[in-house]
Amino acid sequence: MRIVDALPSKVEVREEGVWIPLKRGVRLAARIWLPDNAERRPVPALLEYLPYRKRDMTRPGDEPKHAWFAGHGYASLRVDLAGAGDSFGVMRDEYTRQELEDGREVIAWIARQSWCTGNVGMFGISWGGFNSLQVAALQPPELKAVVTSCSTDDRYSDDMHYMGGCLLNDNLDWGTTFFGILPLPGDPLIMGEDWRANWQARLEDVPCPVETWMRHQTRDAYWCHGSVCEDYGAIRCPVFAVGGWLDGYSNAVFRLLAGLEVPRLGLIGPHAHQWGHMETAPGPHFGFLQEMLRWWDHWLKHEETGIMEEPMLRVFLQDGVPPRSWYRDCPGHWIGEVTWPSQRIRNRRYHLNPDGLGGGAGRHEARDAVTPPAPGRSGGEAGPQRAAIRRHAPDAGSCRRRMVPLRHRR
Repeated sequence: MRIVDALPSKVEVREEGVWIPLKRGVRLAARIWLPDNAERRPVPALLEYLPYRKRDMTRPGDEPKHAWFAGHGYASLRVDLAGAGDSFGVMRDEYTRQELEDGREVIAWIARQSWCTGNVGMFGISWGGFNSLQVAALQPPELKAVVTSCSTDDRYSDDMHYMGGCLLNDNLDWGTTFFGILPLPGDPLIMGEDWRANWQARLEDVPCPVETWMRHQTRDAYWCHGSVCEDYGAIRCPVFAVGGWLDGYSNAVFRLLAGLEVPRLGLIGPHAHQWGHMETAPGPHFGFLQEMLRWWDHWLKHEETGIMEEPMLRVFLQDGVPPRSWYRDCPGHWIGEVTWPSQRIRNRRYHLNPDGLGGGAGRHEARDAVTPPAPGRSGGEAGPQRAAIRRHAPDAGSCRRRMVPLRHRR
């Protein structure tokens, strides 16, 4: 892996005293990475909008990617949702209408700043991937493109709550984790003397989100809200949809490519619920920050980077390997499909016969099959790969991983 220690532009970081005022009277805390000459020569801006506490929880991951974008000529912002981290307010659930309306207002605020050209992109992974799509569906005029990674277009049938009508273990796993995050206080160094009163409001007013989710066990209006599959046409800006084969959301990439009518690209790597360039994901890793930069340069700076000349869908095709709980690197190669759905797809029906799969039905014969309990405690979870990441990340992080360029076959 090549380590980059110099960027085209020097980077200035602003955090203390950076507030985004909302019309409803709430202030959101932001951290901004800027090229050092942005006040003289305005630049496009990128927004990552999350509840995961920019001051501590996501800080190690925020540093490299936001600094990378700023060093390549963008204002890059990491904003805490209202009621989360250092932003004032109380947060009661995920992807609420208020969260999305606030996001639209944040984008408008960014576009008005002296260091911004008025062109804004939005990106994120998991929660940030969800709300990038959801805010895009509100059609803020300043939002020119989004990158959504490890997210879904369908909150009911393809999230960690229910799948195929079945309640998932993740509903409780994530719900209890989220419940532990919601009432945490902000940083007094950022929020000032009002931090304690806001913390008290969080402690008193935060509900248990699992109770809300369990009251909606069928596909009702609660889950339709924020599910952009209900109206793909509401999204009017270009979309770059990204996933990993070991993530629970990779199938959303195919639906977005088929359902959206805007310029769009899809990419699926070998990784789990993580960015493709991160060392915690199974390899081979690839330069995804570079791919994002090509995307932003094309849509926000109107430069010809070749990104839209790529196949609509690029995927890492893994070779067959024996089942194991963890692989440092997945053998395989990149392939591409010019359009999706592919014109080369042909449906075939196979029959399970005593001597294997066949094109026609064979004779009936009773057979016993024994399946080893390989999934173990991860059985029944939509995202068991997260447990594997937690188990192996300390060891995986101690070694250098190989980074490969993103190549494909047409």
